[in-house]
Amino acid sequence: MKVLLGIGGADDSLDALEHTVERAVDAGDDLTVAVVENPESDRDPSELVDAARSALADAGLPENVRQLSGDPGSSLVELSESEGFDQIVLGGGERSPMGKIRLGHIAEFVLLNARVSVKLVR
Repeated sequence: MKVLLGIGGADDSLDALEHTVERAVDAGDDLTVAVVENPESDRDPSELVDAARSALADAGLPENVRQLSGDPGSSLVELSESEGFDQIVLGGGERSPMGKIRLGHIAEFVLLNARVSVKLVR
């Protein structure tokens, strides 16, 4: 399966990176990591690029890492469509005190606009 993982610096993005790399090794997925700018995160995108490359190299996977510019949700959806990805993976947000899932604006945009399956990792 051709998988696009979007990370933007939130803790759930880093959890998604770890989970998705493990799954790619187990399932033989073709994994590409796309680093987007998340205004809600204090992490520098270049830090995330280095973390993604390191995680892929440690797992023995090709270091397919891209840094996207512009609106993060739109960039992920456009990349997935233009390059024929089968699935987009994102960090899945957090739960409210009432037990409902709160999605960030990036995850919400991708869920509503992607034409491929979207997997949320929590």
